[in-house]
Amino acid sequence: MTSPSAPLWTPVLPDAPERHFCTDCGLSRTANPKRCGQACQFIHPDYPALEARVHGRARRLSGPGEGGQHGDDELFFGPFREMLQARLKQPLAGAQWTGITTRIAQKLLEAGEVDAVIAVAPHPNDPWRPLPVLVTRPEDMARCRGMRMGYAPLVALVEPALAMGHKRLAVIGIPCQIYALRAIQPELEREQGLQKLVVIGTPCSDNTTTERFHQFLALVSPRPQDVTYLEFRADYHVEIRMKDGAVREIPFLQLPLSTLPPDFFPMTCRTCVDYTNVLSDITVGYMGGRGEQWLLVRNAQGQAVLELLGDEVATQAPGSAGQRAGAVKGFLKNVERAAGGLPLRKMPDWLRPIVGWLMPRVGPRGLEFARARVEMKALETMVHLQREAPARMKTMVPEHVVHLVRPYGLPRSAAAKDAAAP
Repeated sequence: MTSPSAPLWTPVLPDAPERHFCTDCGLSRTANPKRCGQACQFIHPDYPALEARVHGRARRLSGPGEGGQHGDDELFFGPFREMLQARLKQPLAGAQWTGITTRIAQKLLEAGEVDAVIAVAPHPNDPWRPLPVLVTRPEDMARCRGMRMGYAPLVALVEPALAMGHKRLAVIGIPCQIYALRAIQPELEREQGLQKLVVIGTPCSDNTTTERFHQFLALVSPRPQDVTYLEFRADYHVEIRMKDGAVREIPFLQLPLSTLPPDFFPMTCRTCVDYTNVLSDITVGYMGGRGEQWLLVRNAQGQAVLELLGDEVATQAPGSAGQRAGAVKGFLKNVERAAGGLPLRKMPDWLRPIVGWLMPRVGPRGLEFARARVEMKALETMVHLQREAPARMKTMVPEHVVHLVRPYGLPRSAAAKDAAAP
């Protein structure tokens, strides 16, 4: 274990127990791993109860809409006060977008609002591997910028941080980590002295091991060892940056996804029902940003941390264009084929450039793109659970997911119908 006085600190953690539905959020590596039974989003999640505790109310389920109203969009994105398209006026070097996430955490430390921030930094042996760290100096947040790929037992650092005397914490995490953290928050407050918890969430839908991610890099670049940046953008392109400064943009349709092994994305990611990190105080992502970052300010604490940025951040209302239904239906057909062991329907090579040119111009963009991705994840969850673990549908499928898939006529088993019952 490194010295607690080091700028970045992480404990030596025990190995995670072997579990089928597990993203190694870190809870199973704590002194009381049995809490997973009540705190894991892949066992028996209760989003309405946690949303009500964190935000003062559960999301509104007014039915799918074509945009704009909180009731409609809360079905997709969870409770929120305000949605914004945003960017830092002076982008931070090394950030994945402009650096809003780590800048908020830095400002929290500078203002003395929190004692420490739990986040991930690059592993010293592999810059793509996430390493959970405890940050106590504002300037060290710069080392947490950028995207990592792989499992990070972030929650395992919370109790050691409290034991070190850091009673006011900020945590930057992905949905499965944040769900577990929120589930045990009352226990941490009651028994371990947690006084304040600020959660900055990032969206997530598909993760994989760092080793598998290196396989993907080798498919998209002849020099995978020189790739320094990779981002799936809302304009239907993947952006890759190299050590020599070269930038390459690959249309989604040109990605070699069909060559990936069937288990490249684990079953947990294929059955995740929380794309937008609904239990965070503020979600910072990209899907609804149309080239900028997308913020969902979810509660008063989220509003307060955004205000810490002052005039460093430029914001505007997010836009929305195009229609998602066709894209989502096409996605559903491919998921059903893949889940049944059939090959994906491949587009002819001559047609790919044409469709690739059209998608950013006539496909769903902005908030409509974000709604499409959330519906896709909901449909993917239902298809894979029905085929691979139908008994779990009663406990793993929240009511809002059943609402999301209903417009697409997805056949549902008796278990799924039970899940939809009030």
